[in-house]
Amino acid sequence: MDKKEFALRQHEQWKGKIEIISRARVTNREELAVAYTPGVAEPCLEIAKDTDLSYKYTRRSNLVAVITDGTAVLGLGDIGPEAGMPVMEGKCALFKEFADIDAFPLCIRSKEVDDIVNTVKLISGSFGGINLEDISAPRCIEIEKRLKQECDIPIFHDDQHGTAVVVLAAVLNALKLVKKDITKIKAVINGAGAAGSAITKLLVSRGLKNVIVCDINGALTRGGKLMNSEQEHLAELTNPDNTGGSLREVIKDADLFIGVSAPNIVDGEMIKSMADKPIIFAMANPVPEIGPDEAKAAGAYIVGTGRSDYPNQINNVLAFPGIFRGALDVRASDINDEMKIAAAEAIASVITEEELDREYIIPDVFDKRMVKRVSEAVAKAARETGTARL
Repeated sequence: MDKKEFALRQHEQWKGKIEIISRARVTNREELAVAYTPGVAEPCLEIAKDTDLSYKYTRRSNLVAVITDGTAVLGLGDIGPEAGMPVMEGKCALFKEFADIDAFPLCIRSKEVDDIVNTVKLISGSFGGINLEDISAPRCIEIEKRLKQECDIPIFHDDQHGTAVVVLAAVLNALKLVKKDITKIKAVINGAGAAGSAITKLLVSRGLKNVIVCDINGALTRGGKLMNSEQEHLAELTNPDNTGGSLREVIKDADLFIGVSAPNIVDGEMIKSMADKPIIFAMANPVPEIGPDEAKAAGAYIVGTGRSDYPNQINNVLAFPGIFRGALDVRASDINDEMKIAAAEAIASVITEEELDREYIIPDVFDKRMVKRVSEAVAKAARETGTARL
């Protein structure tokens, strides 16, 4: 049996990767009277007076909705909400396994921004946080932006911000090894979609000053053509010298390359044109922008990918469980940049200076220190920025 057949059989046997477990015993009339009628009326009446008490008397304080429309599922594309359900269930299983967060999958049968925003807004009172997942760009950016404005609980699009947090953690540790300052390096990010945009903004928030973002047409420049509104915003935020040109041209003398784009678009000559000890994060999946072996042969000092079969995997599982754990613990109303940066720094700090190595700049996803370290840092940042409500 090959891996695909095995995975299919396992899913058939599981019949779903999550289930509902009752926390209240209902084995006799007395227990029934407390868990349901008439006893349940008492918390209902208290919540009716103050809806914030829903966090005290229900599971809301530990419940996250994992929501998709099935338009950008795991590199499979627009396969529909029902077909996205196995991924959403898997995400829920990860929430529980890594951070003891109860998560519930919700797959919406609409691609309309208004429908998705209204649906999530209307059900948000049942949850402590919302994890948006596998929604295609640029709609995902607009959906998240509007939900942040209209909801009073954390809204987090993991494909954007989880990726950005782990990339920042990897960058911070890689720069330690090459002894370079984030404020002084030149970076090139290829891919101006949702992930590329989020990575760029977070790195800039952390101090990166000289970064050029490229799409299929080359560097994004102020006044350039063929850009959507988000790319125009990126052009304003980046490229201080307003340098135009192709990826091949602008990658010259760069200290850092980050790819969230397409396979095999970087070659050895491009790596050789970069600055001393170049850092390469080629994260296109399943085939990266350049293979790690080819990149190293051309002089790349540190290489990371999105794949589990190479060192330095950029994996969102390092980020989202701890981020949500920290946000829920302090009943945060948002997950802001300060909380994301705190998460990235916490992830990076898990690896000690003695452990730090060219092939070990990012922790293993099963490192037991991870969630606690990240959640505490996120909770602290939430309190410091006034986002926490506890």
